[in-house]
Amino acid sequence: MLEKLGQAIKKGIDKIGSAIFIDKKVIDEVVKELQRALIESDVNVSLVKEISDKIRKIAENEKIKGVEKREQLIKTLHDELVEILGKKKLELEFKKGKSYRIMLLGLYGSGKTTTIAKLANYYGKRGFKTAMLGLDVHRPAAREQLEQLGKQYNIPVFIDKKEKNPSKVYKKFEKELKKHDLIFIDTAGRHTLDKELVKEIKTLKKDIKPNNTVLVIPADIGQAAKKQAKEFQEACPIEGVIITRMDSSARGGGALTACNETKARILFITTGEKINDIETFNPSNFVSRILGMGDLEALIEKVRSITDEKAISKIKEGRFTMYEMKEQLGAMGKMGSFSKILDMIPGLGGLLPSKTKMPEGMLEAQGEKAQKWKYIIESMTPEEKENPELIEKQTSRIQRLAKGSGTAAGDVRSLLKQYKILKEFIKSQTTELSEKQIMKLAKKFGKKVRLR
Repeated sequence: MLEKLGQAIKKGIDKIGSAIFIDKKVIDEVVKELQRALIESDVNVSLVKEISDKIRKIAENEKIKGVEKREQLIKTLHDELVEILGKKKLELEFKKGKSYRIMLLGLYGSGKTTTIAKLANYYGKRGFKTAMLGLDVHRPAAREQLEQLGKQYNIPVFIDKKEKNPSKVYKKFEKELKKHDLIFIDTAGRHTLDKELVKEIKTLKKDIKPNNTVLVIPADIGQAAKKQAKEFQEACPIEGVIITRMDSSARGGGALTACNETKARILFITTGEKINDIETFNPSNFVSRILGMGDLEALIEKVRSITDEKAISKIKEGRFTMYEMKEQLGAMGKMGSFSKILDMIPGLGGLLPSKTKMPEGMLEAQGEKAQKWKYIIESMTPEEKENPELIEKQTSRIQRLAKGSGTAAGDVRSLLKQYKILKEFIKSQTTELSEKQIMKLAKKFGKKVRLR
């Protein structure tokens, strides 16, 4: 995700930090590196110039000296990036027990239908009773796609495969939909925002009276997002934007900054094809991640996305046994690759193979280790699953489990260590890891972490 931009900025920060004197030559090098990276990420040229000018102004201020100047430059860079991405986090506010209608708009190919399923799953894991309503009566197989997603992820779906009038489809299910907290509505798309589409959107808005209207835009359209956001805003005022395909687009910077220019605030970004590859967009945290500082809030969101509220309550009450551990191991597979998870942990983002000499297969090996742990848990007695502490103190139990699961004694001990870390992490539900926890996680990858 904007990896080149992150690497270029970190390179610039390192150059500022290691320079004995912050002279014109150093600043010119840093600014050129930054400009190149921002333009490659498709950020508007005028914004790039604006950031460059502010950095030069601070660098040329003789009243600011030494370390203070370095800190000012780094802070300016961070703050300017946050500024062009929208400053504050934007959230839709919902209360359980009430019924909200959220209508999603977007052109063909934006990923609107799959995003609806991701949203329904996201809020469903947070205790809301969600449902999906299919009102795209034009695109072939749109309703079938929504139906399949509903079956796959156990989300109620309301569609009518024969009716061609979307307003009539809504009226047909209106009474039943009121039984749900959040109804995510899929609407028709077009190749362009033509008169027919605008007319249909306005009619639906009048008939449905949605509580929120959200625009879905793919990251790979870059700065063209500005035109789309502006046109949709004029046709049908929107509360926010969801940027899809942020995992594969070098043009993501263009889409993000273009939306902010139109004052169309970003609610979510999607970062992959899996159901849990969606996260709320927090400009400050996002900048921290591309600067290699991690984004633990996004990681905790992922934990919540794959763990329902009942499981979290059980863990918080202290009832975290190997039964729950096995469920969490299965759920971790839904969170994405280990490299994605590692990149979100403050202090550990720099441990990714692409940024270190770590062997490429090392993170994949962690996935294999998790599979071994599942086999070990399956070999445990009910008593051992309920009280894993029993195993630690008895070598005979460790040997028996290793033999029964086809693993080594070291794998059993590794599972017990991971069990303690995971129990502590999920139970705390905090946005900060302690120094001890970070060091434990870093030690697994054979690296030392310097904590600031």
